[in-house]
Amino acid sequence: MRTTDSSSTTRTTDTATGATGRTARAPRTARAATAVAVALGVLALGGCGAAETGRSQYAGGDAKTVRLSVPSWVGAQANAAVAEYLLEKELGYTVKTQQMGEVLAWDALSRGDVHAVLEDWGHPEQEKRYVEEKKTVVNGGDLGVTGHIGWFVPKYFADAHPDVTDWRNLDKYADRFATAESGGKGELLEGSPDYVTHDEALIRNLDLDLKTNYAGSEAAQITAIRKKAEDRKPFLTYWWTPQWLNSQVEMVEVKLPRYEEGCDADPAKIACAYPDTPLQKFLNADFAKEGGEAATFLKNFRWTTEQQNEVALMIAHEKLSPQEAAERWAKDNEATWKTWLPR
Repeated sequence: MRTTDSSSTTRTTDTATGATGRTARAPRTARAATAVAVALGVLALGGCGAAETGRSQYAGGDAKTVRLSVPSWVGAQANAAVAEYLLEKELGYTVKTQQMGEVLAWDALSRGDVHAVLEDWGHPEQEKRYVEEKKTVVNGGDLGVTGHIGWFVPKYFADAHPDVTDWRNLDKYADRFATAESGGKGELLEGSPDYVTHDEALIRNLDLDLKTNYAGSEAAQITAIRKKAEDRKPFLTYWWTPQWLNSQVEMVEVKLPRYEEGCDADPAKIACAYPDTPLQKFLNADFAKEGGEAATFLKNFRWTTEQQNEVALMIAHEKLSPQEAAERWAKDNEATWKTWLPR
């Protein structure tokens, strides 16, 4: 899954001033930060109320300020950018965003240090603790996008070797996927080492002649994929949808053993595919009740994979700032976002 542990990078942006502060970064998120980031990022944003009282700091605070957690991948940045733009331009709020790892974001959400997470790929332990037991977080509804993780090869290679799309034939092509970093085995290209994946277990339990190799970040993985595609070289990579690069580099998924409910319950024994994940929004419970038009807007926020990719492509490929991309998208899609506004 695209998740991170609590060592994720923390980035705080005050959209009123444009000031940005970044803490020391540990390798990758799904995304990531150090204990220093926790202290300087989360506590700075949340003030001194670190204790979990079940009471959001939103209550009694600045009711016109909304704080959003932003994961490091571009699709999630697109969600936050559009939400920020519309909350400020249409509803008159000030939005402050903070980049942090997903698990860290759940903790901050429970405390009220942030008010909303707009793209969650599934965290059953955190849902049980904060939604069911503590009741400090509530589900904010579907984002409208379904996420999927898997192993992919370039379409040009699958066209030439159709059987490569069956995992049982991967060893046949291991030498074609091998690189200087894979030690004679076929390389399974990964992004950041902080992503929580099943790939080591899958390789071991399916007895495949493969070795994971981490590019270090989503951006580095994309650079590697694009270079291999330009050179028409074969490759095997951990990858996901939605992702803007899929519109530029055609890839075909390798069919792993069918996912069935519970097949991933024991991380050491996983030997099945990743599930489809309808991406969810989560809100701090007090903010959901007392956040007024902002809370209503975020609950209503729902768009398609194509719309998210459109904004993500502007940010990652056209090099627009998230704010510029959001403004351009909003101007062309008023019929969509008008339905998100409180009635």
